[in-house]
Amino acid sequence: MSAFERYLTLWVAACIVLGVVLGQLFPGLFQHIGAMQVAQVNLPVAALIWLMIIPMLMKIDFRALGEVSRHWRGIAVTLFVNWAVKPFSMAALAWLFVGHLFRGYLPAAQIDSYIAGLILLAAAPCTAMVFVWSNLTDGEPHFTLSQVALNDLIMVFAFAPIVALLLGLSAITVPWDTLLLSVGLYVVVPVILAQGLRYRLLLGGPERLGRAVRRIGPASLAALLATLVLLFGFQGGQILAQPLVIALIAVPILIQVYFNSALAYLLNRWAGEAHCVAGPSALIGASNFFELAVAVAIGLFGFESGAALATVVGVLIEVPVMLSVVRIVNASRGWYERAAAVPGARARKLPSAGAADSR
Repeated sequence: MSAFERYLTLWVAACIVLGVVLGQLFPGLFQHIGAMQVAQVNLPVAALIWLMIIPMLMKIDFRALGEVSRHWRGIAVTLFVNWAVKPFSMAALAWLFVGHLFRGYLPAAQIDSYIAGLILLAAAPCTAMVFVWSNLTDGEPHFTLSQVALNDLIMVFAFAPIVALLLGLSAITVPWDTLLLSVGLYVVVPVILAQGLRYRLLLGGPERLGRAVRRIGPASLAALLATLVLLFGFQGGQILAQPLVIALIAVPILIQVYFNSALAYLLNRWAGEAHCVAGPSALIGASNFFELAVAVAIGLFGFESGAALATVVGVLIEVPVMLSVVRIVNASRGWYERAAAVPGARARKLPSAGAADSR
């Protein structure tokens, strides 16, 4: 992880402050930017989101799907946690904390919007930073790559139905046309463009692709930070009036991360997977594709919505929380691998690997 990525939370916090200040100083400018829309899609944000997502998707090699059967236990566990547990557990936590326990401390008009943002945050698994987390846990790179490729493929078809179902259960009106447009713009089109760019770069060899990904990586993070400045330029009034909001929204996110990572980790141990698979499985099971969540929240509910703010809180705490999960996974390795010595245990030891190979 680069120094810039390591201190991403610090840069996010700086962008929050900058956005709030600029929003108060130049409200007309932010209103003008917010009005730059076509078919409910904000054009500046769409450009920034593409710049965020496409470099990440260029790392994905869909040929890695051929490795799925090799680590089928870990794949099955991660898929179960990502698609059958995480969105629903987050919806339940959002309903419990935001909808009930914290209701009296939050703006009443934004309650449903905060819940929607939390659901969006959990409805898609992370696609890029998990390579970093996997590397830090000495994870099996072929498992990580095949799992991410499979999740991306599933996301194309499952993201919109899951979001619509959970928003419907939360009694939040779902604009289907906007939701499907968002999935097309921020999932389908970026996947096609990223894979096209990947193919062309690979014609010059894997090294050329690696150099290109490293070169545009900082631009991806810069686009994320610029998006946050815009978001908080619109959200500044709410935050200054309700500074407690961010801390309260963070509570269900934190619980969700630790619950799902622990569930994936323990299920892998029960299923007999090696630690070098269980570690990245736990991290993939807990992390969120916050870039997509931010984009869809803006598209569905707007810049000034509580949904957009809730997804940004996920960005704010992503790095320190996931690093804490990495520490737990590494510290518990001895306990995990002792399962191999227990009669009847099925834990298998695989040779662990170093950095995840995104080629």
